[in-house]
Amino acid sequence: MKLVEEVWEEHGLASVLAAVDLPKPTWYYHRRQKVSYEAKYGHLRPLLERIAREHPEYGYRRTTVELREVYGWGGNHKVVQRLHKLWELPLLRSTRAPQPSGVRQALVASGKWVNLVAQREEIGLFEVAYTDFTELRFADGKRKAYLMPLVGHDCKLAYGWAVGERADTELALAAWERAKETFRRLGIPYRGMIIHHDRDPVFTGYGWTAQLLLEDSVRLSYTLNGAKDNPEMEAFISRFKAENRSLLLDAQDLSELAEVVDQRMWYYNSERRHSSIGYLSPLVYIEIMRSGQGGKSNEGPQ
Repeated sequence: MKLVEEVWEEHGLASVLAAVDLPKPTWYYHRRQKVSYEAKYGHLRPLLERIAREHPEYGYRRTTVELREVYGWGGNHKVVQRLHKLWELPLLRSTRAPQPSGVRQALVASGKWVNLVAQREEIGLFEVAYTDFTELRFADGKRKAYLMPLVGHDCKLAYGWAVGERADTELALAAWERAKETFRRLGIPYRGMIIHHDRDPVFTGYGWTAQLLLEDSVRLSYTLNGAKDNPEMEAFISRFKAENRSLLLDAQDLSELAEVVDQRMWYYNSERRHSSIGYLSPLVYIEIMRSGQGGKSNEGPQ
């Protein structure tokens, strides 16, 4: 096969195959295998690299179980073993993890106290908001983007949101700036507000923490058990994606997707009735609470 590969273009495939007594079907079979194996499983590379970094002690068998149970992949360990060798993932697994950031070290040292929401017996209007990243499928499911919303605990209002190609600090800060525009427009006091989320690298990174803690004087709250400690956000994300699935899939590019999200967020805030706030829309609920008819304080964070 190697010899034929080197000379067939110069001397012609038929004559070279005849010279080495190699059947043409065999030649084409091996050519397809060589070209297509990596392409066939190329979608697994980012997942395998992520598992190799997060679980450097895992061999191909444990990695296979992780792929099945976490990512829903249905292949066998022989494929994973071959891909490990093909992409030299054992070398990646042998590298040491980077030193945790100062923020992460502080979170670990603080223990359960990093979850500020869990410590509160009551949560008033505008005191707590939740956020997280979620993946959105669009263009008939062929493309993906990321949405980050910020939603109020008591009023259920989507304060801000942003859609982008990557779940990074830039996207997170864009959503926060939009939330601040809402705060200013509605006269909502946000300094001292608790923003609750998981320990995603974005939320423990300098860009996010410096802006919110130092510049905007809000308080950051972190989950102890991932999504399990952020059920309000998980419920919002699940409901938003389920109710708008067909509209999201119909969007053919990122700008169309962002427009759809804007429209549905506007509907969510101004028209959609929410059972948890008396079958009112969030904006109507806020208006009633501020008027004193709802029986709760309209004060901001304490």
